[in-house]
Amino acid sequence: MTAIRKVAVTGPESTGKSILCRDLILHYNGLFVPEHARAYIDQLSRSYEKDDILAIARGQLDIEEKVVEQARKMKAKPMVFCDTELIVTKIWSLHKYGVCDPWILDQIESNHYDLFLLCDVDLPWEPDPQREHPELRSFFFDWYRRELENYNFPFSVVRGDGKDRLNNAVRHIEHAFQ
Repeated sequence: MTAIRKVAVTGPESTGKSILCRDLILHYNGLFVPEHARAYIDQLSRSYEKDDILAIARGQLDIEEKVVEQARKMKAKPMVFCDTELIVTKIWSLHKYGVCDPWILDQIESNHYDLFLLCDVDLPWEPDPQREHPELRSFFFDWYRRELENYNFPFSVVRGDGKDRLNNAVRHIEHAFQ
């Protein structure tokens, strides 16, 4: 039986993660794990708080587990593309509040991905009510890279625009899974 491959698409704000996920899903006929934070924050009638980050992290993994379970039930095991992962919540929490819940840290180490695609900051910033730091994208990119290196997770940096970005990601995936 073919194993399910999980690919996490990660990186700073406004680096094309959601678009890249959509394109990869179409390319590989894969399954999608959406970013839970966006929907969670949209439904709040207040600004998010520190405790919301843990709720977002738990919700993200709940969605991911459901999609992976769906993939397990399929005869042809599709790739699962995750439009974020918990390193995002770790960095977000540490930057905004100076602490990260231990549950998030534990889950980062125990939740396996076959590959992380780290999106570079080579795309123009696109404003969005949930985005906070256009001037810090390079700072965050470097932080993501350090986290992936420190955890010794398999990752590749994805660069380029449009089809070039997709082709770059596909090359990294094909190389990782050959």
